[in-house]
Amino acid sequence: MELRDLTVRFGDKVVFDHRDFTVPDEGLTLLAGPSGVGKTTLLRALFDAYPGGSAFLFQENRLLPWRTAEQHLTDVMRPPDRGEAARWLELVELTGEERSYPAQLSGGMARRLALGRCLALPSVRLFLDEPFAGVDLPRQERILERILGLGKPVVMTGHSPELERWADRVLTL
Repeated sequence: MELRDLTVRFGDKVVFDHRDFTVPDEGLTLLAGPSGVGKTTLLRALFDAYPGGSAFLFQENRLLPWRTAEQHLTDVMRPPDRGEAARWLELVELTGEERSYPAQLSGGMARRLALGRCLALPSVRLFLDEPFAGVDLPRQERILERILGLGKPVVMTGHSPELERWADRVLTL
């Protein structure tokens, strides 16, 4: 994946000025750096450049309060795949929460549900913005290992230096 001559401005603030970015179309690429440096902006620009077959996890969970955890997954799955909701709940360590509503989940559990919903989308590449906010490090690592086992290219933002050891490439902004 390549972006050439990327320029992004928000009013008078220039985030990127004629920058080129190359991200491998395999493995895990971590976009790292302090808050406000442009990680999310770059992630969205990459997604916009390669939207076909991609899934995007926003920083906000965007969960529907009237839908159960299982319904959040089946809502985005193809009809023949809807029986696999338990697989995605297990991947994000939410087994047993199928009938729970977002208000019944902790912050970290809600984040994992949003991640599971993103993973359940039929996609060939994943763009994940702060996927592990509110999730403890051992659980982050277990879930990340499972995500990488899916064999899809992943571009992810994150603040945790521990995540860098999982990345095939770290792009520090």
